[in-house]
Amino acid sequence: MKQTSVLIVDDSAFVRRVLTEILSSDPSIAVVGAAPDPFVAREMIKTLNPDVVTLDIEMPRMDGLAFLEKIMTLRPMPVLMISSLTQKGADVALRALEIGAVDFVAKPMVGLSEGFAGLRDEIIGKVKAAAGARVKPLSGSKPKARLVPGPNYRSSERLIAVGASTGGVEALQELLTAFPSDAPAILVTQHMPALFTATFAKRLDQCCAVSVSQAEDGERVLPGHVYIAPGGFHLELARNGANYVCRVHEQPLVSGHRPSVDVLFRSVAKAAGGSSVGIILTGMGKDGAAGLLEMRQAGASTIGQDEASCVVYGMPKAAHDCGATEVELPLNRIPGQVLHHCQAIAGRGVRV
Repeated sequence: MKQTSVLIVDDSAFVRRVLTEILSSDPSIAVVGAAPDPFVAREMIKTLNPDVVTLDIEMPRMDGLAFLEKIMTLRPMPVLMISSLTQKGADVALRALEIGAVDFVAKPMVGLSEGFAGLRDEIIGKVKAAAGARVKPLSGSKPKARLVPGPNYRSSERLIAVGASTGGVEALQELLTAFPSDAPAILVTQHMPALFTATFAKRLDQCCAVSVSQAEDGERVLPGHVYIAPGGFHLELARNGANYVCRVHEQPLVSGHRPSVDVLFRSVAKAAGGSSVGIILTGMGKDGAAGLLEMRQAGASTIGQDEASCVVYGMPKAAHDCGATEVELPLNRIPGQVLHHCQAIAGRGVRV
């Protein structure tokens, strides 16, 4: 079995040692080097050609974000950010994911030895997922044409539910910026740390025609709005009389996650049934597959992101394999297909 080779880049000798011990404890991973800053790392990448790089953000001589931009522009490769996470740093971390980092692990704030020990499985799992990820060269952003509003979109009877994980930051931005301002209401569960989601929603709101916000418990679900599950909380759709509302709660983890895509999809199957469209995007694992199958069985239209356009073809594959998806499409074709489905829903007069 070929080992996944990893280069660790961090200015702390202690962190370099701990990460080396954690990753080396898995026989399928080989740590081939550890660099104290991006300048040393640059030469080691040329010499060692690692499969994955773990990268800190705050480092001397060149910060990790600037180095990541150089990597993704000149030599695209899987990068896992491992850095301290604060509310102030959430925006920087999200920027790293937008540039092309595959995923992010937050360093423990206190008790580094014990904290890193508790992160062992997460770090190893994300390194392995990164090794199989599809990375693309960083290119200048191009203006995207938004879909033309249609006469049948504005109705609270139609809903879109979206689930994503690894690679979802970029995928959701591409997906949501394509929707017109009068699109049906959209509920989103993205696996993301608690400090990320409010910042993520704010960044999306600045670039989308639809209004994007972090979901609040009891909030009415309206057309032209996107509701992001808060980190650490499940998001569900519920009925309150004639209206749809968000339910946000801290019930136990489902499918290993909170928020869980399965929780969202199952609630949409129950509350909206055939008036809904379910979309499962790039991500590691199988969260969302069972819930999407329930949506399809309830009469919803279901779409999976195809393998070629996924960063990690895990969640869509699990959904495909269990028969949850009606069709798989490249990411750039999903918005048009979704709105086509919503017009069809209006045409057949679906009610719940």
